[in-house]
Amino acid sequence: MTRGSQIVWDDTVLPFQLDASDMRGRVARLDGVLSGILKQHDYPPAVEALVAEMAVLTALIGQAVKLRWKLSLQVQSKGAVRMIATDYYAPQEEGQSAQIRAYASYDEDRLTDGAPFDQVGDGYFAIMIDQGQDMTPYQGITPLTGGSLSSCAEAYFAQSEQLPTRFSLSFGLSQEPGSHAHWRAGGIMLQHMPKSSPFVASGEGSGDILNASDLVDGDDGENWNRVNILLDTVEEIELIGPSIPPTDLLIRLFSQEQPRVYDAQAVRFGCTCSEDRVRQSLSIYSARDIEKMTTDEGRVTADCQFCGAHYDLDPKSLGFEAEETSGE
Repeated sequence: MTRGSQIVWDDTVLPFQLDASDMRGRVARLDGVLSGILKQHDYPPAVEALVAEMAVLTALIGQAVKLRWKLSLQVQSKGAVRMIATDYYAPQEEGQSAQIRAYASYDEDRLTDGAPFDQVGDGYFAIMIDQGQDMTPYQGITPLTGGSLSSCAEAYFAQSEQLPTRFSLSFGLSQEPGSHAHWRAGGIMLQHMPKSSPFVASGEGSGDILNASDLVDGDDGENWNRVNILLDTVEEIELIGPSIPPTDLLIRLFSQEQPRVYDAQAVRFGCTCSEDRVRQSLSIYSARDIEKMTTDEGRVTADCQFCGAHYDLDPKSLGFEAEETSGE
């Protein structure tokens, strides 16, 4: 694989279908997207790993949704890593890139030498879909479970959507000869679309969190098990690259499943923050409220957690009692 072909597949999500087993999926490769996200913050390695995992999940899930505006993933926990938030913005026009942004909040003095997922405690994993103006946002949540963020996402799809879903992800620091170390991530998402199992449809069961195997039986179950066994043979370097293109990887893994690929979707790091949005968010406050936000220097400041942008505003121009003639 040449450097040129590697660049073609970096920061893309490739949709595919396995015709023989009635499944669909996505292959993601992230490079510059992660650099854009992580360079905004000086995260400890465990936090970087969690953000990288969340970003590749967001890319895979966001491309799989018929999305007109925004998909958000969020982790809220009582652990050292209190929150991880990601947004995926769908392309607004044909040929444009999707945009991803992410950030995490954490208590550094509570971080341990354990695995990244050990840094989150009890809490929940949420997926939110906002299709834009005049549309009611959707939100579904599931407890943090299974030892990884990808396991949480699998549990969400089984529990909330009754869709058997599997993720195989890899992420970490990569360094090629003559270049600096930087984060790369890659992954495969598989999704089967059968009817809910009789166990689910009847509303009976133990009350435990569902997993994908609870949702398939008969031929669907055999297909699901077979394809997952094939996916288990994937190697981490194959997921991240750059040694093998995603198309060759699909043939290597699923040649008997008749893989069919569609147009790849480009993704990039991007943030939607702006001064106008900050002003809009402050427009609900009175002059007295704005005064409480004003610094000793007589300014109102705001920082974007996602991209690090800093906004420095005249308090007289903010809120619903703003002086219309006041300017910056």
